Amino acid sequence: MSSPQDSSVAPGLEAGKPGSGATFATLTVLAGAIAAVVAAMIVGLSAAQALSLLGIPDPGPLTTYGLPAMRALADLSAALTVGSLLLAAFLVPPQANGLLDVGGYRALRRASNFALTWACCAALLIPLTVSDTTGQPVGQIWRPEQLWHAIGQVDLAQAWRTTAVFALIVAVGCRLALRWGWAPVLFGGAIVTMMPLALTGHSSAGGAHDLATNSLILHLVSAAVWVGGLFAVLAHAMRGGEHTDVAARRFSLTATIAFVVIGVSGVINSWVRVPWSDLFTTTYGRLVLAKAGALLVLGVFGYLQRRASLPALAANPRDRAALIRFGGLEVLIFAATMGLAVGLGRTPPPPPTSVPTPTEVELGYNLDGPPTASRILFDWRFDLIFGTLAIVLAVLYLLGVRRLRARGDAWPVGRTIAWLSACAILLFATSSGVGRYSPAVFSVHMGQHMALSMLAPILFALGGAVTLALRALPAAGRGGVPGPREWILASVHNPVSRFLTHPIVASVIFVGGFYALYMGGIYDSFVDSHAAHLMMNLHFLLSGYLFYWVVIGIDPKPRQVQPLTKLGMVFGSLPFHAFFGIALMSMTTVMGGWFFRSLALGWNSDLLGDQRTGGSLAWASGEVPLVVVMLALLIQWSRSDAKLAKRTDRAADRDHDAELAAHNAMFAELAKRDRGIRH
Repeated sequence: MSSPQDSSVAPGLEAGKPGSGATFATLTVLAGAIAAVVAAMIVGLSAAQALSLLGIPDPGPLTTYGLPAMRALADLSAALTVGSLLLAAFLVPPQANGLLDVGGYRALRRASNFALTWACCAALLIPLTVSDTTGQPVGQIWRPEQLWHAIGQVDLAQAWRTTAVFALIVAVGCRLALRWGWAPVLFGGAIVTMMPLALTGHSSAGGAHDLATNSLILHLVSAAVWVGGLFAVLAHAMRGGEHTDVAARRFSLTATIAFVVIGVSGVINSWVRVPWSDLFTTTYGRLVLAKAGALLVLGVFGYLQRRASLPALAANPRDRAALIRFGGLEVLIFAATMGLAVGLGRTPPPPPTSVPTPTEVELGYNLDGPPTASRILFDWRFDLIFGTLAIVLAVLYLLGVRRLRARGDAWPVGRTIAWLSACAILLFATSSGVGRYSPAVFSVHMGQHMALSMLAPILFALGGAVTLALRALPAAGRGGVPGPREWILASVHNPVSRFLTHPIVASVIFVGGFYALYMGGIYDSFVDSHAAHLMMNLHFLLSGYLFYWVVIGIDPKPRQVQPLTKLGMVFGSLPFHAFFGIALMSMTTVMGGWFFRSLALGWNSDLLGDQRTGGSLAWASGEVPLVVVMLALLIQWSRSDAKLAKRTDRAADRDHDAELAAHNAMFAELAKRDRGIRH
């Protein structure tokens, strides 16, 4: 079968009931209307005076009520895009030849339509946001030159512009993709498209905005996966799609995790924005309680659906009545909840009880003094993104080890120690005093950089998590539905992984990132951005892991690299790394000096000296990884030689040294010929 549109897929297309597509479309339109109306009503009841309180003129009813309604439609479209791609990528299997099956193909087409709607809503929200910010009616700002200039002055309008462009790219990608391998990529693209909005608004300003922003990222992504995934599974069931029982079972686990993440992140975000004493006395607090109540109702519905639909589908995969019945009600409650969330976002939170310091405004928290050893070790501020990641990675690894041991299989203790040590380094580098001081002190930032790119990745590579997962996870088997084990294999053995693991490519990404980030002006331009610090940490971690996976990683790779090439990668990167540290120590200008001075930290006045200290850390830190890498390579080569010797001995025992006898016979024949020639 060459594409999902071939005549061979006709039986699958006929599996759904007539009119099921129209029924789902009607349900989707109804959900969008509910979300938009609820958002506009809440703004009309609770947040209409927000602009007047700030001294901004009333932009008119079109902006006052149209903006929240359009925002609700944009958020719903985003969730439906994410959920449709989730279904195509992970909930239903592709065909054996790698092409999308009927269910996945339909989900991708729906994702394309939803992403296009998302892009259109985002484009319309640009002038509405400018109107809302300036207090001018929409009709007065439609001139292109005026609107374009105003966009550059309004962060939220820029975020909507970026969202519109990215959503359009996702829409086009979904329309063109036919192979399953693109579905996870597009799913990741949809998640990335949500980030500009996650990094703006209430959570991006004020005290504790680092916690608020990180919790909002987790909150929005989990909500999109839960809401959109439910819509996607419901659409698949109403269409009579194959493997509905598998999709429902997988989504049930995903929804449970999303529910927990939404609850925890919502509590953290609310705690940052509103004191507990204001929950019952302010409009913002009452809306927070209403949203929490809606979440509990949705949790009850999800539990009832799991109790009713999963057993029915397990007994009869075509018995979708309970899933459709509970799912239809749940999506309507979700729509109302999304409208409530938009109204909450338009409602100003209670004013702070104290005037924040310049440091608190920029970082989200205060620093009590210089980064002494005790503050580095004990002054912790948990990073909700990377700190949570470190804990999750450690728990999943230990669960895999326990599964192996439960069935009697051994797993090297050294690998477990390496992986847990890497998780501990990741946690310490992002959540201890290192993570607390790294945005404000360049030398601490450079120490964090070295830990995330040079030390933790080495131990992650030696932990062998991919090998552990492949041994611990069950295989789908012939004719079975591909699962996590097959997804891991597909991610390892594909052209993109083969390209990235080329020694030159991996080395350039690893070393080139240092120069592009610091010498290329990226750090200087975005030193005040919380999002930029998140992306930097992610780049440090992934680029380092890619490099050391190729050099000393014990997991399977898409290409084999010879030992001499691995040595060349290590020794070839050392001069560039050393020169980078020397270049930092030799600079006469301070990178990000404008930002560091705005923090008004009297104990950090010698910014150039601190930058030189950071350069010396970068120069000296290359020695420790070199020792670890060389030791790991020597041990791996020694073990490889031992394994080769054992294989040779076993082969000799089986054939009674036939190979040795053949070699001796060959040399004897050569000696005989030599004697004949001399005579």
